[in-house]
Amino acid sequence: MKERITDIEIQLMHHENTIQQLNEVITRQQLAIEELQADFRQIVENLRKLDNSDMLDQQEEEPPPHY
Repeated sequence: MKERITDIEIQLMHHENTIQQLNEVITRQQLAIEELQADFRQIVENLRKLDNSDMLDQQEEEPPPHY
């Protein structure tokens, strides 16, 4: 019985270690996701600021030289 309790305690320690490692991974991933979301918002904002008048309509644009 004592050996069985020891085995269960060892398993519990391994499970707790695994949970801690997974928690650290999730925390790092969440930080990375938040950074990517901030970058994405900045890109969207920059695209919205582009002045569309500087861009030619497809009909007005000259074809590339190889045509």
